[in-house]
Amino acid sequence: MVPRQRPPRLIRPVREPATVPPPLEGPWAPTDLRLDRADLLPLPDGAHGPEDVLIDPDGRVISGDEDGRLWWWPADAPAGTRPRLLAETGGRPLGIELDPVDGALVVCDAYRGLLRITPDGVVHELTGSAPPVHLADNATVARDGTIYFTDSSDRFPLSHWKKDLLEHRPNGRVLAYDRRTGRTEVVTSGLYFPNGVALTPDESALMLVETATHRLLRVDLPDGRATVLSDLPAYPDNVAAVGDGTYWVALPSPRLPIMERLLPHPRVRQVVALLPGAVQPQPRRYGLVALVDGEGRVLRTLHGPTGAYSMITGVRQHGDQLWLGSLTATGVARVRLD
Repeated sequence: MVPRQRPPRLIRPVREPATVPPPLEGPWAPTDLRLDRADLLPLPDGAHGPEDVLIDPDGRVISGDEDGRLWWWPADAPAGTRPRLLAETGGRPLGIELDPVDGALVVCDAYRGLLRITPDGVVHELTGSAPPVHLADNATVARDGTIYFTDSSDRFPLSHWKKDLLEHRPNGRVLAYDRRTGRTEVVTSGLYFPNGVALTPDESALMLVETATHRLLRVDLPDGRATVLSDLPAYPDNVAAVGDGTYWVALPSPRLPIMERLLPHPRVRQVVALLPGAVQPQPRRYGLVALVDGEGRVLRTLHGPTGAYSMITGVRQHGDQLWLGSLTATGVARVRLD
């Protein structure tokens, strides 16, 4: 296994104005509750944390787990079907994408950096976990093979992601890996836990979310100029392009009033960051995904108020089905969109 980075003991919070989470109303109203009726395709016993989900051209649903393994299920498998092992990264796979050039998998590993996995399961390290990549999170691949991906925090590893949110500093950036040269360049920096990222259909820009500031942004290419499109009522995670100029956004939790009331109190946040994780503010157990357009307008939301499948961090549309991943669940989930 890859050694886990040791986080700084103390966070360096700054004073920010308090904000008030908006209610789930209007296009965010919980009128479609189908996420509470999702089919579950479980991981093997004891495994959990299928953070992202991908459907490849062979009809395989691919996801990872907290122990560094990648698994696959047939997309038409009935609920309850167990997966087959595809590969082991030795780290912690997060975002999973398909390379359109040769069909290989591109995997953001929280502890090993950016990886490439060939169809036979062989793992190749592209960037490594040493600088310049600290917490590779989510990726999108251009038609020429350029990989754009988020480096969510240069201070805190995945195991301490809450500390980055409590610190509330712009510790993240978007990077681009050029397969022709093997070089990794900075696209834009100064971001607040950048997470999900997806290319626009013409590849002139990236759709990007910041988890800490619950914002949806557009990042123009190649200059990296970022424009805020909307402020979301929940914390966003991965983003997946549908292909028609719309994007699914996974939202692990509605915003927490206590987190936003703490923003003007950096010393209190510093103390909270030292507390055991179990007594720190916890994400709400609530299922939520949203479909947005290229301007950030919300077109559709799906809810799971009982949290039957919660902490949704990955979302992917495949035909008339929506596949879901979770940072904490014991399997991937599937719902029909019709």
